Amino acid sequence: MEKRAVEISSKKNSTIKIGVIPGHFATNHSHVNYYVDLTKIKKSYKSAKETARVISMDYITTPVDTIICLEDTQTIGAFLAEQLSDSYSHSVNKGNDICVVSPEMNSNNQMIFRDNNQGMIWNKNILLLISSVSTGWTIHRCFDCLKYYSGKLAAVSALFSAIDSVDGFKVHSVFHMSDLPGYVSQQPGECSLCKDNVKVDAIVNDHGYSKL
Repeated sequence: MEKRAVEISSKKNSTIKIGVIPGHFATNHSHVNYYVDLTKIKKSYKSAKETARVISMDYITTPVDTIICLEDTQTIGAFLAEQLSDSYSHSVNKGNDICVVSPEMNSNNQMIFRDNNQGMIWNKNILLLISSVSTGWTIHRCFDCLKYYSGKLAAVSALFSAIDSVDGFKVHSVFHMSDLPGYVSQQPGECSLCKDNVKVDAIVNDHGYSKL
């Protein structure tokens, strides 16, 4: 499967690169015809820092108190907080102490924040950072979580997104579906590859993929 992998660069910064593998992949909520490998920009110090710098450009005028990191984006989230609050930046957050936090999943698969973290959410301006968006389902779930804890959603940012907005909130992304010609995300019961009896190559989640 890896022999099919190609590398693409972000249109926003050519030094930021991801791997893309065409095929048939099953996520928790959909079937897609590309696996988008974001491992390097989430795990590599240099790539994560540069990715955070690019993301920060979209939020120079957006007040941010807390960055909620989903799907293993904590490293980028920390660098993003640094970029937004840097004393040399032109951001409205210049000099502010921005919190970086991730929700916990309870036994009912609901997002929760423990008592000691709730002060970072309650009545705070929240920037939601997510790894990959194909259907928007995870973002919807986080919206419900923020409502429960009285967080004020300020912005949504993704490393890769196949959609442009969720519930009226624009999804800013470093990579977009337009970077992958022919990218398709379908509900499992409507998957054209399944209907054509094309074998699923791997199960995909935010940690990576497992071949079948």
